[in-house]
Amino acid sequence: MDFWHSEIIPDAEMDAAAKKHDFWRAFWDVIETILISVALFIAINYVTARIRVESISMEPNLYAGDFVIVSKLAYRFDEPTRGDIIVFRYPPRPTETPYIKRVIGLPGDDVQLRNGYVFINGELLPEPYIQVDTYPNNGWVVPDNSLFVMGDNRENSSDSRSWGMVPLENVIGKAEVVYWPPEDWKILHISSAAAAQPRFV
Repeated sequence: MDFWHSEIIPDAEMDAAAKKHDFWRAFWDVIETILISVALFIAINYVTARIRVESISMEPNLYAGDFVIVSKLAYRFDEPTRGDIIVFRYPPRPTETPYIKRVIGLPGDDVQLRNGYVFINGELLPEPYIQVDTYPNNGWVVPDNSLFVMGDNRENSSDSRSWGMVPLENVIGKAEVVYWPPEDWKILHISSAAAAQPRFV
């Protein structure tokens, strides 16, 4: 009768094999983590941008030094709407640091400034987001594929009143969230109720 004996692997060899297996598992875990991180980084940068507000032109809603998340896809399937805060390439010098302003006039709009108030196509524009609204009387008609923008801090803003319209092709995206500093954290949307509040001339 033949007797078969299973091979007995010495403890040292078993330990070496286990260590080798653990090494390769850890190695591939690191590679997997790196690949996932790179994919997430690419995806996040494809759909969003992060900018630092450089001026006081959007006070009291955005302050110099605030960091803002910008949605690059917001206008991929839609158009900017009045009241949106947008980030765009400065028309006279598109290679400079992007600007951030609020959309006031849309293509075809007749924008009039009268006695410190904004009128769009003859109708008073409710602007619950500003505190001071003194600026000279003037008027513009917004061309096709363009936007009329202004800063919320009207007395300290370089905007469409001085350098003209923003071509739609210059728009980078819609400002969505202030994420830094923590005390300034907020979502940058005007509630429909607030936007509908009447102002009295």
